[in-house]
Amino acid sequence: MKRGFGGASLAAATTMALAAGLTAAAPAAHSADDPVQVVVDGHDIRADNVNGLTYKGLGLLSCNSTSNLLMDYKAEHPKRYWQLVRVLFGGRNPLINHVKIEMGSDTNTSTGSDPATMRTADELADASRSPGFQLAADARTVNPGLKVSILRWVMPQWVQTEWNKGTGTDEMYKWYKETILDAYEKYGYMVDYVDPDTNETTKPDVSFVKWYKNALTNDTDFADPRYGLTPRQQQAAAKAYHGIKIVASDENTTKNIGPALLTDTELFGAVDAVGYHYTTEDRLDGTPDSPTYRPYTKLATGENTYGQDKEVWYSEGVGSFGWTDFRVHNTEGPGGASTGIGGVQSALDVANRSVKSYANSKRTHYIFQPAIGAFYEGAQYSHKELVSARDPWSGNIHYDAALYVMQHFTQFARTGWENSTNTAGIWRTVPEASYSGVSGTENVDGSNGAPSYLTLADPKKRDFSTIAVNDSDRTRTYRIKAENMDLGDDPAMEVWETRAADPGQAYDADFKHLAAQLRPDDEGYYTYTVKPRSIVTFTTLDRSHDKATRQRLPESGARTVLDTDATGKRHDTRDGVLYADDFGYEEEGPVRVGSDDGRRTVSRPYLASRGNQPRYLVDQTGAWEVGKEADGDNVLYQYLDQSMKDTGAWNRNTPNTTVGDFRWENYRASVDVSFPDPQGGLATLGVRQQKGMAATDAAYGVGIGPAGNWTFYRYGTAIRTGTVAPADGYRLAVEAKGARVTVSVDGRAVAEYQDPTPVTGGRVKLGSDFHKVGFDNLKVEKVAGWTPYATALTDNMDGSVVYDGTWSRNASLGDAMNWYRSTSTGAGAGASVTVPFTGTGLDVIGGNDGSAVLDVTVDGRPLARSARTVATDKRQATYRLRGLPEGRHTATLTLRSGKIVLDAFTALSGDVDGPVDTTPLRTALDAVGSPDRSDWTADSWAVFSATRSAARAAVDGQRGLDVIGVDQLASRLTAARDGLVRKEA
Repeated sequence: MKRGFGGASLAAATTMALAAGLTAAAPAAHSADDPVQVVVDGHDIRADNVNGLTYKGLGLLSCNSTSNLLMDYKAEHPKRYWQLVRVLFGGRNPLINHVKIEMGSDTNTSTGSDPATMRTADELADASRSPGFQLAADARTVNPGLKVSILRWVMPQWVQTEWNKGTGTDEMYKWYKETILDAYEKYGYMVDYVDPDTNETTKPDVSFVKWYKNALTNDTDFADPRYGLTPRQQQAAAKAYHGIKIVASDENTTKNIGPALLTDTELFGAVDAVGYHYTTEDRLDGTPDSPTYRPYTKLATGENTYGQDKEVWYSEGVGSFGWTDFRVHNTEGPGGASTGIGGVQSALDVANRSVKSYANSKRTHYIFQPAIGAFYEGAQYSHKELVSARDPWSGNIHYDAALYVMQHFTQFARTGWENSTNTAGIWRTVPEASYSGVSGTENVDGSNGAPSYLTLADPKKRDFSTIAVNDSDRTRTYRIKAENMDLGDDPAMEVWETRAADPGQAYDADFKHLAAQLRPDDEGYYTYTVKPRSIVTFTTLDRSHDKATRQRLPESGARTVLDTDATGKRHDTRDGVLYADDFGYEEEGPVRVGSDDGRRTVSRPYLASRGNQPRYLVDQTGAWEVGKEADGDNVLYQYLDQSMKDTGAWNRNTPNTTVGDFRWENYRASVDVSFPDPQGGLATLGVRQQKGMAATDAAYGVGIGPAGNWTFYRYGTAIRTGTVAPADGYRLAVEAKGARVTVSVDGRAVAEYQDPTPVTGGRVKLGSDFHKVGFDNLKVEKVAGWTPYATALTDNMDGSVVYDGTWSRNASLGDAMNWYRSTSTGAGAGASVTVPFTGTGLDVIGGNDGSAVLDVTVDGRPLARSARTVATDKRQATYRLRGLPEGRHTATLTLRSGKIVLDAFTALSGDVDGPVDTTPLRTALDAVGSPDRSDWTADSWAVFSATRSAARAAVDGQRGLDVIGVDQLASRLTAARDGLVRKEA
């Protein structure tokens, strides 16, 4: 009997399933200590199952601004961008085989907003606004077999309005179709899959899925001028369009579409793939022969009433939370040991999710949300990606070690989609040789040491690979045997391993390396002991000399601070400009874009290549796009007005967008604003934004409307209000230097504020209400006498940071508002941390209650005793050290009392423009006088002497000294004099 096809009855299918052990039990459970025995039997390789058991590999989801900055990388650092495309999508064994695009609606449903391809029913679709469509086009240049899918979550208001009436099917179809055809016209590829239903529904819209499938199949209109297709293109487009497959239903907390397919013949015929999110499990309701018992396994194996197999996807899952580089220094293992590359929400956790989701629900495709984090840190769900690309001006891209872990699934098999003639040779998953006993359903935990393995095999039975994950602190021995396989004359097996480095090794010394070469024993078993906190791939393929398999991931490169000349294009630290944008982009050249279904790239003008999206802006809500003024000049407009605003957005905020560098500290931001909408408008400018997704998440901001009413805000709370003359436009400015913030309108200061608990650094935000509002001539400038920015951020778990005493260093289940989701907490007197840095000062970042009291030494010399910290929100400085000579330093902070939470450290730049008044320092030196050293204890004199020497050196001239440094040196000197302790008689 051929598996997976024919008109078998439900009883016959169930009998077959029980015999095969697929919908009944997994491979027998393994004891805690016995070797894990895996038999790869060629009879279990289902070469005729072309949908459910073919291993598609990995995909990525592009949505909600996660890919936003990639278009800037392409324009500013094209070599780095195309390298990223090759790393993720290229080669003989691509890591990523699928780009899934969640169509935007200009509203925020996660980490930000993606532009709507059609903001009104009459507007021509523009897929180039959404970076996901272009990313897919570029990826197809190196991976012609790449699949592209689309779905929706929130729809534009013109669709939403009709949908709410129960009559919006035509509008929904129009939005989908015109977007699909626009991508086809611009990039040459046809979308492969569409999910007509809403993302993360709990009640699949079965009737609309059927309606959509019918409409798609019977559509003959491809000549409408709106589509922009030539007669020749129309014929090809029609054929490709009718081949689009249907996905249903991207559920999250429910699993209803599986049983629905098994009980609805029409729905079963309409749907090609099923997917659901954030769980590894199948549904287990009812008796084994019921449609609610293992429905997804039945769909994948084809052992169902219809005798046909369907694709089953893990259609949205997470990557590794935080950076593996840092989390290997955690203390979450037994006795405070590190969990290496493992632990909950680690690289090994993601590997176990892939294994367990197959073992328990036969899913053969895992889609990361996101695989690439190309949006600014501080938004919801930050740092859960495989690749971090957040500084397009620098070209810095961080490739996480989790990529090596996931390559264990893709580099030792032929992955992808089988062709219609079943000749592509895509490897099959082997259920009988796959198992997972780790605990958990989403954040899985392998610390119980249970076996976790997945087997992939060549459909011709010539080779196989078994991936084993050991996310525990003890070894696990595997004995693997091949039966009924055609392994050839040389049955040697290679073992490829990835784990954290041993002491004294380089960080990546044990990432994806050939660990052993095995031969079967007399009984035919290959035996190998898998080390703790590691992943291995056992493969009969010969990859020992394969250059691509041994290829290391690219180096990250430096995270250069955004500091440009007046064009905003060229890096320049010598002038007074940090960044500028007139939105004309004459300084930008053409951009290469994937075209002709990946067969070539073409050169397109900068703005046209990106759907008129502005440079470096990451939208949180709103339609931010470059348009033309009446005089023809380019202006940044926010287009989401009263006629477009009422959508089903998850994170409901007024329109706002973010630009700049999180390391900016003391600067003046200014912008021209205008109000072309006769119904009204509001424009806001904010500074020092570190986290959050609303306009009010800028620490300090000003808002104004055409009537001239302005308000100065601190985190959305009104501090000052006033009125200037009504006008069609204004120039707004906010200057933040230290604790003092000044707001100006048209060059005149209208408000000043001295913040008793200042927020010290962050990006610029632009905002509006739901009217069309214009922004132009954005400029961010340095402030004379003040350090403009920090130059580097060092995470609390960076390997250069040394801890002594009792610390808790945690990454699992970490908060997205902490850098890289990690923190180190000290609560015992005497606990110390030593940090190397280069600059003129150091900020200690972390959410704290202000209870910590510190002793501070720099370069081995005492600098402060009993220094107080301040209560701070996350990503803010609880302790600030300034006034050091520019250069390399080492600071040691020792806890005297209280508790301190360390998130990160930022080193301050010595690039200070303009003169600095050192009068406060001279006054402090005069005030302390010349005490006699013999009168004071050695410890207290050491602090005073070192502090006085530093003050004298600074007065005589010190590069990089700024206003805060002068004040801190004077305060430290006074405190050191007051802290002198007389010797006892």
